[in-house]
Amino acid sequence: MRYLNARLDLAEKERFHYSILEKGYEGEVIFDKRAENLSEERFIINDLLLEVNNSHFQIDSLIISQGGIHLLDVKNFEGDYYLESDKFFSRATDREYKNPIIQLKRSETLFRQLLQYLKLYYVVEASVIFINPEFTLYQAPLDQPIILPTQVNRFLRDLNQKPSTLNDGHRRLAQTLISLHQTKNPFTKLPRYDYEELQKGMYCRSCGSFLLRKRNYDFVCGRCGESESLEPAILRHVEEYKLLFPEQKITTQTIFEWCKADLSMRTIIRILKKNYTRFGKSKNTYYK
Repeated sequence: MRYLNARLDLAEKERFHYSILEKGYEGEVIFDKRAENLSEERFIINDLLLEVNNSHFQIDSLIISQGGIHLLDVKNFEGDYYLESDKFFSRATDREYKNPIIQLKRSETLFRQLLQYLKLYYVVEASVIFINPEFTLYQAPLDQPIILPTQVNRFLRDLNQKPSTLNDGHRRLAQTLISLHQTKNPFTKLPRYDYEELQKGMYCRSCGSFLLRKRNYDFVCGRCGESESLEPAILRHVEEYKLLFPEQKITTQTIFEWCKADLSMRTIIRILKKNYTRFGKSKNTYYK
């Protein structure tokens, strides 16, 4: 979605969806950085996508400790919200959103089923963590697994104070969960796009501007002044093309047209040969 947002004029609904994804990812990163300060022995697994009984479910952060497993759903909502009859609303717009508590309980149920299927028996505690300090939840029920922004530090501190020594069973659990991670996400919603409609060229890694100019062995952004070495910049755009068009072969001509920059074919060939494996000969050469 980042790549498409840079190269395509997204519809309003698609831009809104993309902004939600970015906001959610930002919240998960914030929580991950705070969780890095946990001491003792713990396994922390982020962004798990699991399947049980033909049902997929996502886990933002899973913490394996001696005392059990914490299943955490991190939300980065900003502003005033309220709960009413199991429905979750924005107070500013009265727009209804998916109730994160209901989503969490579904994930918790499926995760417990997965553990039962694996014949693994651990105490599981699930919580929704609202990470944004600018978030307020009115009518928050006391009997629900909600951790508000003012409670996050205390939650981590309390967890930190509990002794945790892991054994081979915990390690096997972590390895098993990682091995069960689904690489294809059925929840992914992408707008339809084709090669011809996407803007070609290289853009700044900082501000997203296409005003990149080659200066010796660097690219310099004409908008924000950000500088990036030539090779990493080209590789960044090669990886972008690979993700957007996974079925297409990586050729010198393809990358030359995709980057649409002040580059020679010789430069692109040199960088592709250095960083990828070459297949074929002459005009049929491609890279993986």
